[in-house]
Amino acid sequence: MRIAFDEDRVTVQAPAKLNLFLELLARRADGYHDLETLMVAVDLCDQLSLQSRDDGELHLAADWAATIPCHTSLGDVPAGHDNIVVQALERLRERAGVSLGANIRLRKRIPSAAGLGGASSDAAAALLGANVLWDLRWTTAELSLLAAELGSDVPFFLGASAAVCRGRGEQIEPLPSLPRLDVVIVRPPEGLSTPAVYGRCQVADSPASVDPAVAAWRRGDIAGLARHMTNRLEPAAEALSPWIARLRAAFAEQNCYGHQMSGSGTSYFGLCRHALHARQVASRLRARDIGYVVCTRTISLLAPEQGDQQAA
Repeated sequence: MRIAFDEDRVTVQAPAKLNLFLELLARRADGYHDLETLMVAVDLCDQLSLQSRDDGELHLAADWAATIPCHTSLGDVPAGHDNIVVQALERLRERAGVSLGANIRLRKRIPSAAGLGGASSDAAAALLGANVLWDLRWTTAELSLLAAELGSDVPFFLGASAAVCRGRGEQIEPLPSLPRLDVVIVRPPEGLSTPAVYGRCQVADSPASVDPAVAAWRRGDIAGLARHMTNRLEPAAEALSPWIARLRAAFAEQNCYGHQMSGSGTSYFGLCRHALHARQVASRLRARDIGYVVCTRTISLLAPEQGDQQAA
């Protein structure tokens, strides 16, 4: 994540993620699934700003960015303790044994209930930002343990640009960054509940392996990567929302390398051939009035040093 420190304020850019591959391996006794997913960070970012308070209060102001059209429905932004940013800060200061507070400003651009990891990214941004603001000097490994308690995707956002994630998603195997991938994302007018999608999904008798997708990634073979894209949650999401099939049909006409739903939906994305192609696809899809359309790209995140180095 990109972190800036200016006098008494820390500002963190919290990116969205896409699942280029997502397979369910087994249902666990705790109600979660063991999964295998290839995730990448994209340059669609929320912005989180933190200023320290001596009275221990955590004050959150959250809203949608002014650049988002006012008629666009991108889901709700929880307030107060219901927001995972506040939960992350409360848990961090409890574990660190500090009594400082913060004024928090969250400017949202990542749609909610979309499978893009917005809440998880915001939580990771809160941990990284407060680690700097409160001068805690926690390592990335220490932050990762706390991040996994907050949500399965949160550890990914502490530094990986691309990674294979396993377990519930908290076991991170970073991958080398590739040259930029140009992407178009559409979040339709309605979202989906993650528990509802997982509750309806089925584990395959012979789950697909992420290895061919990873091999294509390492070769820089985007066409090969696209051939191995899959999302086991997509059929369950399609049964819950007619938007999935509608978006699939729309992207099938755009000559993308590949396209599929991200996470538990409802956002759908296409891997485009270059930046101009992405702009053309975005323009055509906006004309169809099928939701919030974003033309973006994958990004490289500077992963904090491991071991005894401070995560910042």
